[in-house]
Amino acid sequence: MARDIHKAGSGMPPYFNIDPDAALAELDAPTGTSGFAAIAEGCARGRADLSSRGMNEQGRKELRLFSTWEITRYLIPVAQAHFRRVLKANPSLPQGQSETEGGAKWFTLDEVLLLRAHFAAQGSKSKDYTPYRPKGLPAKLVSVANFKGGVGKTSTAAHLAMSAALDGYKVLVIDLDSQGSMTSIFGGQVEDEWQTAFPLLARHYGEHLRADNQRRLDRGDAPQPLDETLSAALEMTASDVIQSTHWPNIDLIGAQLNLYWAEFQIPVWRMAARSWKLWDALTDRLEADGVLDDYDVVFIDTPPALGYLTINGLAASDILLVPVGASFLEFDSTGRFFDMLHSTFASIEDGENLAARALGRPEMGFEWDAVRAVITRYDSAQQGELAGVMQAYMGPVLSPHKQDYTALIGQAGEQVSGIYEADYRDFNRETYARGRETFDATYAAFKRLLLGVWRRAELERAAEMADEISGEMQQQRTPA
Repeated sequence: MARDIHKAGSGMPPYFNIDPDAALAELDAPTGTSGFAAIAEGCARGRADLSSRGMNEQGRKELRLFSTWEITRYLIPVAQAHFRRVLKANPSLPQGQSETEGGAKWFTLDEVLLLRAHFAAQGSKSKDYTPYRPKGLPAKLVSVANFKGGVGKTSTAAHLAMSAALDGYKVLVIDLDSQGSMTSIFGGQVEDEWQTAFPLLARHYGEHLRADNQRRLDRGDAPQPLDETLSAALEMTASDVIQSTHWPNIDLIGAQLNLYWAEFQIPVWRMAARSWKLWDALTDRLEADGVLDDYDVVFIDTPPALGYLTINGLAASDILLVPVGASFLEFDSTGRFFDMLHSTFASIEDGENLAARALGRPEMGFEWDAVRAVITRYDSAQQGELAGVMQAYMGPVLSPHKQDYTALIGQAGEQVSGIYEADYRDFNRETYARGRETFDATYAAFKRLLLGVWRRAELERAAEMADEISGEMQQQRTPA
């Protein structure tokens, strides 16, 4: 006779009195290798189902409209009454659309950007209708990285990209994580690795190999062959892999599972050509293809591991953001992450500078304009003490701003979208306003960092130009 199993309310823990025969009856058949394919296929169908819920009839994601209330509260600093007067006085401007006769006006983000440009040209000069962007300086690259999963890495990168777009910046998002979560958020369509960042890395290596082959030929040595992959990559530029998104001022270089192949291919290339500077691949290609002139901010979502793709993303970055939860395990993991960053980049510097000193060349060193850790999914009632300890030990590297957990996070996750894509009518104005406060504050903290970095670069450039002019004038005064 079978033994009694645990029943709710018996007072015994659920792991007592489990009947082996009952457990066997619940067990399914053993899983072979083909079973993983079946599981993956089921997940793919589910992912497609969830993703399609935010798409239009053409199978593309579509950004919602923005109301007059939202525009005047969050996007353009004018009173609603003044906003309406300006639209009435300028019928050539976008007038919005009403869902009911005499109802509230709603605008696309494209229309909001046009309206912002009008207010910037015609409105008060004391107001910041458009965000600060020094002329003549390249885009700033921002990596969001940590090898601890579940810290909100992709969510943080996505929401900062959306915030910057709403602020008026032109944004490029680069997904280096083969899981492709960032790509899903922005509705990217990526068939294979040739629509990811992989061709840019391959081209960088191909160009190095081609130059090295020329040197070999000059010495009378046989060149190394360029295989089909490298030959194809040499014909591609960043414009071939950049795709538009449902955000008018956010573009994307997407990712999918095949991108992980780069983690195996890059070390093969590096072994074949030790002089190839793999860490410069992404930076050099973005610069050569004019990407840094076409955009204001580039956000890079890295894999949750310190592999070759992450190294490329970090080396390309001007600003490094490290999301971290206020828990011991995440604090400990993040400390180890920084330790690995030190070991990895110091090792590259040591190797390169050993050769540089031998050849009498200038030494190299990696440098980031700013590095900040950001506490995410914060619960002040439960994590205040630990957050204080983390602040004491990490000092200014840990941003004093903490991103609170909000129910809007769960809602956005279920819809495969961002907080800023949520329609406040699905809640109410007050709930929506409270929910987005923490993300607005996160962006404000980041924007202060971005503007400070840009301003420092602007002043340094002005000082260099002044020194050049002074030197030229000195040469003109000096008799021949």
